[in-house]
Formats: sequence, C-alpha cells, structure tokens
Amino acid sequence: MTEHGDHVIGLLLAAGSGTRYRSAHRGSAQGTRAGARSSKLLVPLPASGIAEDRAGQAVAVAAARALVAGVGPVLAVVRQEDIDLEGSALHALLRAEGCEILSLPGNDAAAGMGNSLAAGVRASATARGWVVALADMPAIRVATIRAVCEAIEGGARIAAPYFQGQRGHPVGFAASCLQELVHLEGDEGARSILAREPPLRLDVDDRGILFDVDAPADLARIAGAPPKAS
Repeated sequence: MTEHGDHVIGLLLAAGSGTRYRSAHRGSAQGTRAGARSSKLLVPLPASGIAEDRAGQAVAVAAARALVAGVGPVLAVVRQEDIDLEGSALHALLRAEGCEILSLPGNDAAAGMGNSLAAGVRASATARGWVVALADMPAIRVATIRAVCEAIEGGARIAAPYFQGQRGHPVGFAASCLQELVHLEGDEGARSILAREPPLRLDVDDRGILFDVDAPADLARIAGAPPKAS
C-alpha cells in the first residue's frame, strides 16, 4: 500500500464472514423477502437511534466514513473471495470512501480477526501507528476516533475509548507495537496485547464504541438507543 511513514493510519477490519448475521437473517421474514442483502456490512442503518445521522448508509460505509474523517489514510482488510455481488459491492463502496484495499485469501480471513489485523499491519509496516476499527461498528463518533489517533500521535503506546467504564473501539497502537501485532492470529484480535498492557484510557460520551452489528437484532438495538446529543 501507499507509504505512510509519518502518519497514523486507520485499519478497517472487514474480512469476517458474518456467518451469524447471515444465518439469523435467512431465518427471518425479512430475510426471506430480501435474502440478497444478507451481508451485514451492506445493510442500511435505521433512521432513528444512535446512528440516525448516518441513516441509510451501509454499515461498513458508516464505519469507513467515520474512520477516514477521524484518521485520514485508511486500509480496509477484506476477503479476496468476496467476488459475488455483495463482495464486489463492498469493495467498491469502501474504495469510494477513500479506503485502500487489502484482500486476504479466504483461509486467512476465516482464521480470525487476529490474522486480519496482523496482515493489515504487515502491509503498512512503515506507519507511525494504527487505529484499528471494525467494519461492523457503524455508530462511533468521528471525535472519538480522532481522540484515539491524537493519543497515539501524542506518544501513547496503546489507547482506547471508554464509555461508562467499558472499553470499546477503536483501539490505537503505536509503531512500537509492530512485532506484537504482526504475530497475532485467531479470533481474539489484540486482546492478548491489551491484557498484558492496558491502554491509555480515554473517557468519551459515545456509547457507539460498544455497538456492533453481529445479528439482525443489533440493528434494533442501534435504532432504540438514544440519539447522540448535537
């Protein structure tokens, strides 16, 4: 990818298969009517709730747009085998938001979030640091993402946002974490690193850091959460 040696970059992890969402969606009445839109990353956000300012945007588009606005350069890690209509649409949408694309073979993507994160870091190894975000978390404020980025630029080795005592996403890592990050594997992501070295705590008034879309019911949770204060 483009060299970003002087910058913290965003890593958007979008290589998951979304099996739980697809299974639940196909079993629902809505899924029967709209089975072609079973990829959770392409589902439009509801017009009410915590992400009402992003109503109608696809889940992954909302996540990517916020990450680009909060960090700048973004590398999206996707599945190489996403060559059906949904996968092609996802890649095109992320490129349209300004993301560079890193495609992983299906076996690597299926191995877990840790593998996706490690691959993204290897592909951007000259970066000053990384703000790692998940493509199925569409309600995080740009200001929160920017705060994480600025903490890493300001010298923090690891930084993460907290809402009412709960740690959320995205998580920032300085370049000094490179060797630990490139050896991650499995579905634990960076939890092993965070367990050894608690991040700099950034308290934010942003419950979006805790909301992901793992099943259709999660969209109802997003719609029902109080909207963000202006």
